[in-house]
Amino acid sequence: MSHDALREQVCQANLDLVKAGLVILTWGNVSGVDRDAGVMAIKPSGVAYDALRPEDIVVVSLDTGDVVEGSLRPSSDTPTHLVLYREFPRIGGVAHTHSAAAVSWAQAERDVPCFGTTHADHFRGCVPVTRRMRADEIRGAYEHNTGLLIAESFRERGLDPSDVPGVLVAGHGPFAWGHDVPNAVENAVALEATARMALDTLRINPDARAIDDTLLERHHRRKHGAEAYYGQGKA
Repeated sequence: MSHDALREQVCQANLDLVKAGLVILTWGNVSGVDRDAGVMAIKPSGVAYDALRPEDIVVVSLDTGDVVEGSLRPSSDTPTHLVLYREFPRIGGVAHTHSAAAVSWAQAERDVPCFGTTHADHFRGCVPVTRRMRADEIRGAYEHNTGLLIAESFRERGLDPSDVPGVLVAGHGPFAWGHDVPNAVENAVALEATARMALDTLRINPDARAIDDTLLERHHRRKHGAEAYYGQGKA
């Protein structure tokens, strides 16, 4: 993929976050990776979404984080995105938002439970929340350490980022990813929706329990994996 095509795709994905109602002010960003070219494209720091153009998207080296193309500064979350691409080699896009329901779970430092099949269709079990960052991690390379914290959470819990394409960073907010850029946005939308449904579920029944593993597995595997049969498949 050319740099121009990647920048156009990432620009559109950032605008799609706005259309989905996940953006407040300039909070949030989407990135996309071209692994063959060794680059990542990401939203510039602090630029208003209604002024965002493909040529504003910044292209950086996947190895070093140095700007390869673009005249603006990349998002301050760039180091987090870079770590996620390095740690999760099968992902092609990352979306970070400060959407209200997901942030609420992150601030409460609680996993989003899988209360039903809507959740199971996108996430194979709860959406995990990380531990709190230590003071030395915050004072140091904060954004880089945020990425390492996410990877640590998945490694320690034995989670596959393809099965659970999202996370809550404690006290911060959600990151989602996907096999490509549009899929990352889709999973960010799904994460916010399931987080809100979980909040409503607990308001109705504070003693609500997660669905049984059998139902969880059936619904998740309908859409994902070698035996998926949801939709029309690929021609």
